[in-house]
Amino acid sequence: MKKIINDPAQYTDDMLKGIYRAHSDQVGYVNNDLRCYCTKKKVPGKVSIITGGGTGHLPLFLGYVGENLLDGCAVGSVFQSPSAEQIFEISKEVNNGGGILYLYGNYTGDIMNFDMAAEMCDLEDIKTASIVGADDVNSNADPAARRGVAGIFFMYKCAGAKAAQMGTLDEVLAAAQKAKGFALTPCVIPEVGHSNFTLGENEMAMGMGIHGEPGVWNGPIKTADELAAESLDTLLKDMPLASGDEVALLINGLGATSIEELYILSNSVSQQLEDKGISIYRTFVGEFATSMEMMGASISIMKVDSETKAMLDMPVSTPFYCQK
Repeated sequence: MKKIINDPAQYTDDMLKGIYRAHSDQVGYVNNDLRCYCTKKKVPGKVSIITGGGTGHLPLFLGYVGENLLDGCAVGSVFQSPSAEQIFEISKEVNNGGGILYLYGNYTGDIMNFDMAAEMCDLEDIKTASIVGADDVNSNADPAARRGVAGIFFMYKCAGAKAAQMGTLDEVLAAAQKAKGFALTPCVIPEVGHSNFTLGENEMAMGMGIHGEPGVWNGPIKTADELAAESLDTLLKDMPLASGDEVALLINGLGATSIEELYILSNSVSQQLEDKGISIYRTFVGEFATSMEMMGASISIMKVDSETKAMLDMPVSTPFYCQK
């Protein structure tokens, strides 16, 4: 394991201390708990949006806390869920009086703890609603059972925009609902100290999860054009699009894939969508949901209309992501 760390057991807290020191004007924490990550800017009456999940996926989860996006994030250890108590403490801190939307990935521990936090909020007369990101088409035939990956970015953007426009809790939830990968190398969890799976030198995995969950196949490395074609075939069977439709496209790197490669993949996907008569309103290329130092990428598409276009275009600013 080659990592710039001190004590592996302190990996998450040391990382958080670095963020708070570097961005103390934008974010802070609650009740001396570093894992209770909150924006410092509050807007009375606004719906607050809280997410959460394990460390190891930056900028996913805490990286989207900021202006016109999220208000708080409960931070777990690497690939581990945060606690219900932490989610509850954040809820009390960021509550603006407009209610709270819990928006997070579709993982068992996260669901259990966010549900418990919602019950705690109910006892304090804090109104909550919940929705999970479950966009990983390759992970399960049942949409309700799918893992969440980078596509939750679109949900963050749309829900955050509607909340910034002072929408009601029901309207913010509806915006998130409206917005409702493959690997080449493994990653190393600091507390464990070794790779969480193995692949041969010339082998890749299609459909692998961001925690190293098994994909749909392992085999020889394919070209960008081949990966784009297979990925779009899977996506468009699940979300059929017709010639003339318009989408937003997200090409996400998993932590160790060069930006150059992501743009090569983006070009392949864009060309194949255009060949099908599907136009692209906006393309996002970069790291939006990573898995430590895993080499690989994911592709997400969202059908857009005038409402979702305006939500995607709203300027946002966080310590990790800025859009003018």
